[in-house]
Amino acid sequence: VTKTVGDLAGPMAFACLMGISRVLYGKFGHKIKLDKFMNLSCLLCIASYLVIGLVPNSVVGLIGCALCGFSVGIMWPGTFSKAAASLKRGGTAIFALLALGGDLGGTSGPTIIGFVSDRFNDNMRMGILVGTFFPILLLLGIYLCKKEKARNV
Repeated sequence: VTKTVGDLAGPMAFACLMGISRVLYGKFGHKIKLDKFMNLSCLLCIASYLVIGLVPNSVVGLIGCALCGFSVGIMWPGTFSKAAASLKRGGTAIFALLALGGDLGGTSGPTIIGFVSDRFNDNMRMGILVGTFFPILLLLGIYLCKKEKARNV
């Protein structure tokens, strides 16, 4: 795969599959538990990061990018839904804080990945492997929220 094809096909496949996962959840979300869907999405995201970072075949890497798009499709709207459900009196302030956190994550994640890649002689695969930390962190957050909710019931 040429660089031009990869630069176009990777983000396009990511965006298309992200949209598809949101449409599927919008259509069938009433039959699926959000926590379960987000957990599976985190695991798929981790797997796709590992494929992108460890498999040297560029076509397989593009498939990893597409799967990553599918996996992250529910994470952001799911986080908003979970926050709204658990913080009844959060109002607009909670959404402002979530937006701020999203902006912070949207800048710090790629920055960290870029720094790591730079430290390993522009090896983007190493940066992507370090980026696996982010879906692992979300998986941990979902687990802790579920544990806290069970404790309060």
